[in-house]
Amino acid sequence: MLRISHPRAVLLAIALITASCSGSSDGSPESATSAAPSEATAVNAGDAATTSLPPATVGSTDAPAVPADLTVTPSVHQVLLSEAEPGLAVDLVAGDGSVVSTGQVDDNGFLLFRGIEPGEYTARTASDPPATAAAKVLAVDDLPDQALYADQQIGAGFGYITTRDGTRLSATVSLPGPIEDGPYPTVVEYSGYAPSDPGDGTFAQIYTTLGFAYVGVNIRGSGCSGGAFGFFEPVQTTDGYDVIEALAAQPWVEFGHVGMVGISYPGISQLFVAQTQPPHLAAITPLSVLDDSYRSTLYPGGILNTGFAVDWSAERQKEAEAYGQSWTVEMAKGDPTCAENQLLRGQNQDILGQIRDNPFYDPAIGDSIAPATFVDRIEVPIFLAGAWQDEQTGGHFAVMLDRFTGTDKLFVNLMNGLHTESLVSLDTFARYVEFLDLYVAKRAPDLAAASVIAPILAGTITGVSGLALPERRSLGTDYATALAAFEAEPRIEVLFEEGAAEGQPAGSSLARFTAGFDTWPVTDTEQVWYLSGDTGVLGETPSGTGYEEYTADPGAVAATTLTPEDNEWAADVVYDWEPNPAGTAAVWTTEPLAKDLVVIGSGWVDLLLGSSTGDTDVEATVSEIRSDGSEMYVQSGWLRASHRAESADSPSDGPPLYSQLEADAAPLGETADEMSPTRVELFPVAHVFRAGSRLRLTIDAPGGNRPVWAFETISDGETVRISTDAAKPSSLHLPIVEGVQAPVGYPACGSLRGQPCRPAA
Repeated sequence: MLRISHPRAVLLAIALITASCSGSSDGSPESATSAAPSEATAVNAGDAATTSLPPATVGSTDAPAVPADLTVTPSVHQVLLSEAEPGLAVDLVAGDGSVVSTGQVDDNGFLLFRGIEPGEYTARTASDPPATAAAKVLAVDDLPDQALYADQQIGAGFGYITTRDGTRLSATVSLPGPIEDGPYPTVVEYSGYAPSDPGDGTFAQIYTTLGFAYVGVNIRGSGCSGGAFGFFEPVQTTDGYDVIEALAAQPWVEFGHVGMVGISYPGISQLFVAQTQPPHLAAITPLSVLDDSYRSTLYPGGILNTGFAVDWSAERQKEAEAYGQSWTVEMAKGDPTCAENQLLRGQNQDILGQIRDNPFYDPAIGDSIAPATFVDRIEVPIFLAGAWQDEQTGGHFAVMLDRFTGTDKLFVNLMNGLHTESLVSLDTFARYVEFLDLYVAKRAPDLAAASVIAPILAGTITGVSGLALPERRSLGTDYATALAAFEAEPRIEVLFEEGAAEGQPAGSSLARFTAGFDTWPVTDTEQVWYLSGDTGVLGETPSGTGYEEYTADPGAVAATTLTPEDNEWAADVVYDWEPNPAGTAAVWTTEPLAKDLVVIGSGWVDLLLGSSTGDTDVEATVSEIRSDGSEMYVQSGWLRASHRAESADSPSDGPPLYSQLEADAAPLGETADEMSPTRVELFPVAHVFRAGSRLRLTIDAPGGNRPVWAFETISDGETVRISTDAAKPSSLHLPIVEGVQAPVGYPACGSLRGQPCRPAA
């Protein structure tokens, strides 16, 4: 969910890559960068395709015509009315005669009914007698005839791909060479950013340089695509299925299958599409994704994330308006399809309104946009990568890794760092290219092109020049041998201390060391520390009496750790990470550690918690107090205390899973003295606490520990109390991994990507 879809730094990187990589002059897809090609010379899918859902038009000897023709087009959980009189009132009527939805036609003659259960319906006007037309609404698994895909003729350049309901999605095809020299291994990027913009070959050139054909497709309701926009509606998922199948049928696509690529939004979209199991999807590579749109990113712990999630949603809503993406203005001048597709934007969902209207979890909405609920349906090979301190999607994605049960080919890279880390990490990029070569191109990996692309891309994003792809073991030159060797390696690679690689400038996108594992979670070993009120110590046995208290003051520190003039992706970023003023946080610290302590996975804090107002927002943060006098950020977790109820499948001996249902919401006691059991989840992380360091836990009001995330908090000066009585202890729980050998000595303060460092208070 990059806050800008194509950073200028990436554009510069691609220009450098193109200049650095040799290649045939014929290999550049000229039509991919043309300003507004005609449909006849590009993807003329709409001319050749047949749709399984022909629209029904009102007007016959049995029913009076309405002032304008009323065309009814059924779709997946939707019914679209078009060519209707503006202002016309229309009922959608089920087979039993009940009205399931009512709406009014917009100024462009459209009305879209959403969230409709599959079945037979009638769209009925308010005429006297009413005019009607029938519609058969489809389910996600109602598939069209294969002819829809086989009959589409898709070539290089800009054009359209037709989906099962007749909607035309804008697409740009970029080939690594002349079409007649194909077929080529092919990858697809699918999102609501601007992947089909023919004037922006940013990401296309990464993949064409690697020898892949690249197809950028805009989801419905975005760019020049038809349809109305919503956040991962079922029809967007089936559109993705149709895109995969239509492209796989093209003669220039090698092996008759395609892979999917993309970071953030187009990374997340891969999970949605792959769950539908397109027969000709070869593999997916989701980078920097989320596991639960509501619980992990939008309302973490029940607290609205206004720093990123709301802003991102507002940007998507704005860009989905008619001509909301600037490139469509010029395109529409020579492309009537692009211009016509803008007319339906009046039926876009009000995403911001949905966010405000749903402060609690609603399974009817939330489950369908939570990948964790459906990734078990994905059967193709997967390469997934992400960073613990991701300042946008948040880093919570790792909690769903054990849910990918539909495939035995899940390969994962996990690292400290930020949102771009999954793409610019040099260690990760090499494994990513190996995966694409093996599972999409079906060839022994060749990292020659990657050795040029990766350092330039990483260096441009981080500001560090002179980087090189790390040396890697050879998988062999024979495909079968290489595939077997790749699959014999540990499936999960944890990259430690990204930014502190030996002999490299601080902040470089290289890991200091790695560790491999075959399962997630990688450990079932837990270490517990108890919160003492007498000494402020985290101890291995309960001790002390009474409680610790603080004033919940969200204004005590800056809302975020990033100042407007700083770039969080740069190696030399300076974080504004402030310690809490006295009295605005409760702090506990261990004694110096006798040996290195390696943490991998999710932790939690068990609190006996009270508030003077009956509720409070809590942020729990773990940091390392190093023997060199510095403090390094590790990870945080957030919870609105009234949302503390856990779901039925939440483990009592593991990180909590919150229900966040309105019916489960419950205040704390009426006074700070009336304390209630409250478990605060800590987001997953991997970190080495060195021998001699002390581990610190800080509890305060939300804010001040992330570069972008900020919160709409209810905290406003209330007194918060936490029990530290040995008879009623509060405690910190972290997953400990034995056997990981870390290099001796601390990484330089400020070198670790995504982990601020400051003098210890």
